[in-house]
Amino acid sequence: MSAIVTENTRPEADKVLQDIASYVHGYNIDSTLAYDTARLCFLDTLGCGLAALKYDQPKRLIGPIVPGTVVPNGTKVIGTSHQLDPVRGAWSIGTIIRWLDYNDCWLAAEWGHPSDNLGGILAVADYLTRSAKNGGEGKVFTVKDVLEGMIKAHEIQGCLALENSFNKVGLDHVLLVKVATTAVVSKMLGLSEEQTIDALSQAFVDGQSLRTYRHAPNTMSRKSWAAGDAVSRAVNLAYHVKNGESGMPSVLTAKTWGFYDVLFKGNQFEFQRPYGSYVMENVLFKISFPAEFHAQTAVEAALTSYKKLESLGKSYKDIKSVRIRTQEAALRIIDKKGPLYNYADRDHCIQYMVAIPLIHGRLTADDYSDSIASNPDIDALRDKMYCVEDKQFTIDYHAPDKRYIGNALQIELNDGTVLDEVVVEVPIGHRKRREEGKPVLLAKFERHVAEHFSDKAKVDAILKASYSDKLDETDIDEYVDLYVE
Repeated sequence: MSAIVTENTRPEADKVLQDIASYVHGYNIDSTLAYDTARLCFLDTLGCGLAALKYDQPKRLIGPIVPGTVVPNGTKVIGTSHQLDPVRGAWSIGTIIRWLDYNDCWLAAEWGHPSDNLGGILAVADYLTRSAKNGGEGKVFTVKDVLEGMIKAHEIQGCLALENSFNKVGLDHVLLVKVATTAVVSKMLGLSEEQTIDALSQAFVDGQSLRTYRHAPNTMSRKSWAAGDAVSRAVNLAYHVKNGESGMPSVLTAKTWGFYDVLFKGNQFEFQRPYGSYVMENVLFKISFPAEFHAQTAVEAALTSYKKLESLGKSYKDIKSVRIRTQEAALRIIDKKGPLYNYADRDHCIQYMVAIPLIHGRLTADDYSDSIASNPDIDALRDKMYCVEDKQFTIDYHAPDKRYIGNALQIELNDGTVLDEVVVEVPIGHRKRREEGKPVLLAKFERHVAEHFSDKAKVDAILKASYSDKLDETDIDEYVDLYVE
């Protein structure tokens, strides 16, 4: 019997890793639109983090593992008094900015929330800046440096998502957050391009989250801290490589043991376009509703229908049925029958997100609470709804020049009247409606800041700095200090 001999010659690093590292280290962002959009994204994401701190559960999950620990020159967590190491800081910032499912979104073969990467980028930039100013390692980062990191993280996550569906093999999209943050943070830490490749290989070989917590019958709040977990892992892995750890050049392509064979059904990643600034320029904002993005236009349609019912002297109690025409992705993720067990279950159910505005004429984060959900009229109305796929909505959802997220509601009343169908193809957070959406997005940011801080002088200082033409030049630690308790 002959022995099996394994060839142990190390190959060149996988091209996917090389391309990401080359982009992070060598690409110059010169798009004014990308920076302008990144600035909006930066403010909106911080505001969403403040809004999450109204709720006890995220507040219990963040902060130091050992109560009372304060790290000298450590990362400061907005809206709190926590000062942490950059790994735990990334966890804490990443968790609160994602908690309410209210920050930006990217929809393609894979979906996700590219601003989740800010948890790691901000934590590291803040820590390194404080350290450098106090005689330690690091460099001084400005807000513009953070915006550049956001644009590149958005691009990496978004371009990987364009043609590659991780959800179809059961993997959660936070895998892409971990990869993108690892790449950007590696450069921030002063790693070489080769070391960034090593760090990326560590991110791909690391344990990947299953989507179990996002889908019936197991939907739960882990989906709200999964991004915090991803960015903290990214920062941790980047520091490992900084401290001398090497990588695995064929982590994706290695036969039997590589990512493609183990986790991607033997398929290799496909790419639609080279890395640039496309994703940030075209990112979607959740402006009006804290709702899973595939339902944003359905909620808009429901509010229009609510007003129509009012004008007719009718209400949700007069509804016999509601047909929801939607995209295939929405059917797969948020078309849900049966009991809803928690906040996370409700904000991923299109019927619930349509029922609330039809009943109350609104949809806020509080509307997913147990106290609101205990109203039996909600489930009774959900039972009258059914979803069907509109093939054109699905086509327009994937089209690179459109990226629409269409939904349409048709309501039939108990007396047989059928209301005109309300169709909304593009949410207010879409690039196509950017000028319309910008003032509403900034009003959302201002509301979140004012609701969190009772000190009007503090609110005014944050808004003055945020809207200053000197914002980009501001040292990141000085800007973050405006937000801490």
